[in-house]
Amino acid sequence: MKTLMMLCFYVMGATLLTSDGLNTDEPAMVLEGVWELENQQMYENGMLSEMLPNENGYRQVKMYSKGKVMWTRNDPSDSNEWFGYGTYKVTDGFLVERLEYASGPMMNIVDTTQIFRFELVMGVNSYQQIQLDEDGNRTEGESYIRIE
Repeated sequence: MKTLMMLCFYVMGATLLTSDGLNTDEPAMVLEGVWELENQQMYENGMLSEMLPNENGYRQVKMYSKGKVMWTRNDPSDSNEWFGYGTYKVTDGFLVERLEYASGPMMNIVDTTQIFRFELVMGVNSYQQIQLDEDGNRTEGESYIRIE
């Protein structure tokens, strides 16, 4: 019995020493991949006030790969083209996107705001990016689901 207990302790100890502590059966929560907009949220006084689903063929897709981001939007009710390309970084729960170029309508925004900073709420197959005002209150957000 004493030998069996010693063997069990040895196996447990060896497992703890060689393990990285990560459960490899669980998918990692990473932003790299292809994401589709599921809905948008509006906040009042930092609290969720309205959730807006995509309607009438509206689609927005974002792709993140090796520090680069590209997004495109199709809104059948809007004749403008909407897309952008740039870099991204995730740091301390925030997503920071810096657009390098974009479609004409987006360039009007990029001319005044090239860096977009969002609070990032990450799930395994979903994420939410939330804009904050100068006081740190939530103003609007977008929820995405992983499509690849």
